[in-house]
Amino acid sequence: MVAAMNVTDYESAKACGAYVLVRAASGATITVRIVNECPWPCAPGQLDLSRQAFAKLADLSVGRLPITWSLLSPDLPGTIAVRYKTGSTKWWCGIQVIGHRNPVAALEVRTADGWRRLPRTDYNYFLSADGTGCGGALRITDIYGERLTVDGIAVQPDVAQPTGIQFARH
Repeated sequence: MVAAMNVTDYESAKACGAYVLVRAASGATITVRIVNECPWPCAPGQLDLSRQAFAKLADLSVGRLPITWSLLSPDLPGTIAVRYKTGSTKWWCGIQVIGHRNPVAALEVRTADGWRRLPRTDYNYFLSADGTGCGGALRITDIYGERLTVDGIAVQPDVAQPTGIQFARH
């Protein structure tokens, strides 16, 4: 039950991992997780639903379906996990936050001088080009401003490592 979001609303991966409630004109609703940016010609407000998700709203032969959607803060089982990108080391790393209830607004790493915000890529990894903070404490902030701090996440590429923390529902 996933979807790709239009370029405007996806905002260079800021919506990646978000949950949205999708409503069809018939009144049918589904919840999907945003996992990608949809290809052109996906206009602002539109979603490209997976076949499984679309089939819950209408027959697949319909092709395109008018919908509305709204952001959710679901009651998820489990906690946030952190995954280091393939090739990550203590000298360079890409960090992805997964399993989060609310969209992630920022990821920071602890340095000797305090917290340093990492830039987010359009493929939804936060990069530390010089390795600063790789394998150290992380601070994850959601779109509502809640900050969670986690430490002890080793640099293990391609391994989803649970953090034991989760954002509050909104």
